[in-house]
Amino acid sequence: MQGANFSAVTEFILIGFSTFPHLQLMFFLLFLLMYLFTLLGNLLIMATVWKEHSLHTPMYLFLCALSISEVLYTFAIIPRMLADLLSTHRSIPFKACASQMFFSFTFGFTHSFLLTVMGYDRYVAICHPLRYNVLMSPRGCACLVAWSWAGGSVMGLVVTTAVFQLTFCGPNVIRHFFCHVPPLMKLACGNVSTVAMGVGLVCITTLLGCGVLILLSYAFIVAAILRIPSAEGRHKAFSTCVSHLTVVVVHYGFASVIYLKPKGPQSLEGDTLMGITYTVFTPFLSPIIFSLRNKELKEAVKKAFLSRLFLHSS
Repeated sequence: MQGANFSAVTEFILIGFSTFPHLQLMFFLLFLLMYLFTLLGNLLIMATVWKEHSLHTPMYLFLCALSISEVLYTFAIIPRMLADLLSTHRSIPFKACASQMFFSFTFGFTHSFLLTVMGYDRYVAICHPLRYNVLMSPRGCACLVAWSWAGGSVMGLVVTTAVFQLTFCGPNVIRHFFCHVPPLMKLACGNVSTVAMGVGLVCITTLLGCGVLILLSYAFIVAAILRIPSAEGRHKAFSTCVSHLTVVVVHYGFASVIYLKPKGPQSLEGDTLMGITYTVFTPFLSPIIFSLRNKELKEAVKKAFLSRLFLHSS
């Protein structure tokens, strides 16, 4: 990052919720409850997988890694957002803004890579069950998780470096509730079209690449399931994919709204409400989907925690 940037703009002002002055307390309480539920849900998943030896399988290892990335992603954005909802001075230092962008992109793309890896895991389990233990060995799974985190870190570094090497010399008001790329690029001086196009191309290409790989995995999975002679066997095979597939649809559904929306003037209210969908709402839904749609995990949670809670209370 260029040193001149710091002498020009030392802080940014986040005005995402300024258009909802009478709803800020309600938003604070609602988002606080959703954030706490997101943390609790993901921590419960991680603790259950750690405690139950029957869940020490590649699928649940990836689910744990996904929960960690989700906790860290929300931690990069929501605590400051909650503090700003109760504050009248919603400033964020230049370096803190760059850090928030780096971590949000790092954990966001790590999430996408892990969803892709989980799709591959389901593909191997259903299409090549006899080779599953070889292809998804502990070392292989650890490498897939490590590469997902490394890929997310590279994406975060590339995007953040590209944005913050620009010069910010004028207005410092960000029309959003966190340091997001589009509103921040509008504050940069000079011609930023090349950087904007490059960042957009990198993000969209990566998301579409992950999406295509997941679609290919499920195309082979569906073909393999249809070859299973019994209806019970088909249902059992597909039930192992339902929770992952639901989270993928939610994740990419909201991501496509953000990255593939048509260019044009956007209202501050629209940008703020749209931002809430992928920073608060999607992470809130993910542990619910995995807990309710995954029978094995649901039974393990009951066995590990709920049954003991009732025993202690009685």
